Amino acid sequence: MKKPYTSFLFLFLSATVSAQIPQSNHVVVVLEENHSYSGVIGNSSMPYLNSLAVQNALGTQYFANTHPSIGNYFMMTAGQIITNDDAFMNTVTADNMVRRLLTAGKTWKSYAEGLPSVGYTGGDVFPYDRHHNPFSYFSDVVNSSTQVLNLLPFSQFTADLNNNQLPNFSFVVPSIQNDGHDCPAGLSSCSDAQKLAAADIWLQNHIAPLLNNAAFQQDGLLVIVFDEGFANDGAFGGGQVAIVMAGPHVKKGFQSSGLYQHENLLRTVLDSLGVNTYPGQAVFAVDMADMFSANPTPTPTPSPTPTGGCSAQGIGVTICSPSGGNSQSSPVHFTAAAHSSNPISAMRIYVDNSSVYTIQGANLDTSLPISSGAHNVVVQAWDSTGAVFKSSLSLTVGNGTPPGCSPANPGVTVCSPTGTNSATSPLHVVASAKSLLAPITAMRIYVDGVSQFLTFTNSLDTSLGLSSGSHLLVVQAWDATGAVFKSSQQISIQ
Repeated sequence: MKKPYTSFLFLFLSATVSAQIPQSNHVVVVLEENHSYSGVIGNSSMPYLNSLAVQNALGTQYFANTHPSIGNYFMMTAGQIITNDDAFMNTVTADNMVRRLLTAGKTWKSYAEGLPSVGYTGGDVFPYDRHHNPFSYFSDVVNSSTQVLNLLPFSQFTADLNNNQLPNFSFVVPSIQNDGHDCPAGLSSCSDAQKLAAADIWLQNHIAPLLNNAAFQQDGLLVIVFDEGFANDGAFGGGQVAIVMAGPHVKKGFQSSGLYQHENLLRTVLDSLGVNTYPGQAVFAVDMADMFSANPTPTPTPSPTPTGGCSAQGIGVTICSPSGGNSQSSPVHFTAAAHSSNPISAMRIYVDNSSVYTIQGANLDTSLPISSGAHNVVVQAWDSTGAVFKSSLSLTVGNGTPPGCSPANPGVTVCSPTGTNSATSPLHVVASAKSLLAPITAMRIYVDGVSQFLTFTNSLDTSLGLSSGSHLLVVQAWDATGAVFKSSQQISIQ
């Protein structure tokens, strides 16, 4: 599929007009597989990735270059598609990231989950797919006894992170069981929700420690991007995909409308590392500069919200809300706690046997969009020994707004909190929205100008952990025409 000439001009402007990208010593790019933007952003199967997207920078007009996968991997590392044959096994001599990084004196490593051994350059060994690991093709790597040792199993990433030995550039490739491509381990067949849930759990387990790392918090840049969209999504060659950036120099609670593709990411990564020469189409691509801020700010990381008095009643899982049998409105507010004689390592919510939310620790407090009808809900927990605890309930979800909170007029109605009353943390926020023009498509909560919660429904019911002091609370909504509605108030947290 050829791109329109106008798009070519937009995407590949002269390098002389590129904006300055803040410098980083540690850039980590994580690849996910085969899902379009519409299937990921707002999907309850990926709560961790969506929380990162809400709190950091999300590209809303980012497009892959081609179908199938391999051409996209080459575009983001060599600036050209090279091939569209996923079975390709040749050595690539074209200019590429490794050549540019080494010339600039920068270090790199590719961390591929399931890689059979250090320096492996052979074909697929389930669940490792070679065509997801572009560095294994480059002549600069396969013909060098030194550089080939930078092809590493993913287990080395955790060790390097813990020992402060991450290179300047890290390319992270989850296995096809953990990147949204195939069913998770142990399942021969599965739903798309289960694929995404497994990918999200993998991200939470491995990316949260990176974001909390002291060296990363100084000058790190994390990029999570999907290689291509759904097979039937051919927009700009490879479909619209999600890209999320996080780091101290990345804007917080920001959505970029810039039209970008993988060559723009390649140039942005190289510029962030101070490598001012580029392979392939990256020479002509513009930086994704709108997603960065000149003033560094701490990177927010999703963390458990206090459960507002929900504590485990003995060994096992205690569900405090919702109560079984009662009719609820979507999103449904869940609070639960778990206890064992050993530390609780994680908790997970299943709705009708599909995983919809996972969090580390012994408490959860979240609101999830649930379809109308009767559902079976299971909240499960694991402790450090692998012991499993669970509690279940039957749930009926109806249409409409949170109980007692109906928008009287077009706009946003905030039912809780009210006025300038003093409140305590976690702050319970209940709101709904109405438009006469078109259906409400999304609602978002901002606290002091920072996005804290996003839902793709016409109502919300959630709790936010806030620090003591005065805060500006803004609840905003959008309808299908793009019209914006909002309500704001000052809240004092005691």
